[in-house]
Amino acid sequence: MTIRKAHSSDCVRMMELIQELAEYENAPAAVTTTLEHFTESGFGAKPVWWAFVAENETGVAGFALYYVRYSTWKGQRMYLEDLLVTEAMRGKGIGKLLFDRLIQECKEKKYSGLVWQVLDWNEPAINFYKKYEGVKFDGEWINCSLDFA
Repeated sequence: MTIRKAHSSDCVRMMELIQELAEYENAPAAVTTTLEHFTESGFGAKPVWWAFVAENETGVAGFALYYVRYSTWKGQRMYLEDLLVTEAMRGKGIGKLLFDRLIQECKEKKYSGLVWQVLDWNEPAINFYKKYEGVKFDGEWINCSLDFA
C-alpha cells in the first residue's frame, strides 16, 4: 500500500468513497456536492482542501482529506474532515498509514495540532483513535451548523 498526495484524477474515486461513507452513516442523500465542485475545491486556483490517498495495484482504497483551520488560542491546526478506508479493505492497517501521514504533515507544516470529529456511535472509529497516545475526546462542545443550500 502506498500513501501519496491526492491528484485531481483521484476525485472520481474519492467521491465514490464519500458516498460509501454517507451510506455507512445512514445519510446517503446528504452528499450534495458535485464532482466538479469537489475537484475545483481541491485542485482549482484556490484549493481549500488537501488529501492523501492509500493506493495499491487495484486502485485507491482510502483517503484522508483535511484543511487548515485557525484557532485564536492555538494558531493553525489541521482539521481532518474525512478518514475513510473502503469496507473491503478495513482491518489491514490502511487507516493507520493514512493517520500517521497526517501527523507527519502536521509536524512538517508546524501546525499546532490535529482536530477532527467522530460520531458517538461509531465504535470502530473511536477505538481506532484511542490507540493514539494523547488523543482527547471532548464531550463538552455542541456541534452547530447553518446550511444555505
